[in-house]
Amino acid sequence: MPASAAEPLPEPLPELSVVIPSVNSYDDLDFCLRALGAQAGARVEAVVVDRLGEHVRHWVRREHPGAVVLAAPADAPIPLMRAEGIRRATAPAVAVIEDHVVVPPGWARGMLDALAEGADQGVEAVGGPVENAATGTLTDWAAFLCEYSSTLPPLPAGPSGWLPGNNVAYPAEVLRRHDAVLAQGRWEGALHDAIREGGGTLLMVPGLVAGHRMHYSVGLYLSQRFLYSRSYAGARRDGMSGPKRAAMGAAALVLLPPLMFARTISRVRAKRRHGRELLRSLPLLVPFCLSWGAGEAVGYWLGPGRSLSKVR
Repeated sequence: MPASAAEPLPEPLPELSVVIPSVNSYDDLDFCLRALGAQAGARVEAVVVDRLGEHVRHWVRREHPGAVVLAAPADAPIPLMRAEGIRRATAPAVAVIEDHVVVPPGWARGMLDALAEGADQGVEAVGGPVENAATGTLTDWAAFLCEYSSTLPPLPAGPSGWLPGNNVAYPAEVLRRHDAVLAQGRWEGALHDAIREGGGTLLMVPGLVAGHRMHYSVGLYLSQRFLYSRSYAGARRDGMSGPKRAAMGAAALVLLPPLMFARTISRVRAKRRHGRELLRSLPLLVPFCLSWGAGEAVGYWLGPGRSLSKVR
């Protein structure tokens, strides 16, 4: 057979599938996908699970033809969107990020190397710090510090009791083993608890830093903080007695805001970074932490409602 008539060689299989729930805007998603397209030294499959509508899916297919695009209902909660993307992933390793997370060029190779190096030590999940990549407004800084002060670099290397849910990777077979946990539609903490309870190790790799590029208005962050907190507490109330739910809600309303305010300050100061941004953010951290406590109180008292499907 002439060389010109030979069948084209098949595309190499991806090494890392990256699951991205699309819940904000195409502009956010486009920025995220372009960063994934610039990965060096690793074959990456982007799996986009979109609940925004066909207009977003059209542009993804047009501008990022290599991405896998899955349609989700408009009210699909992010944890179930992640689970759907994980099931569709084809690579032997699967990462999870967000549509407003931006990863540096060597990130995918770093995730794969960390998983491979830790395989003999029982490592079943690898993650890294999250840094603020939305630095243009005080509101963006205050929202980031309120929610992500615990993820700021530097973080200690080695086995960890937790990993950020938006900068993390797993062997695909580990996720298949825990599919029943994923199907519960809970945040990543439930999966990570199941991994540790099964004898697996969570590994923190300080060099695998991802950027969090989310822009907020004050009203948007207040509502998002409330919704996330309500969904979190609403999931925890299952199995609690009525008196305990009442007590937990009261404690969240009264004690949680000052606790989170103080904890944010302590965490940021311990990093010896972003001190100026923290000082300027203090007036906004007050209502943000109040919204945090109010969300958890309502979650314990009334349950999650439809809060999880509205979290972005």
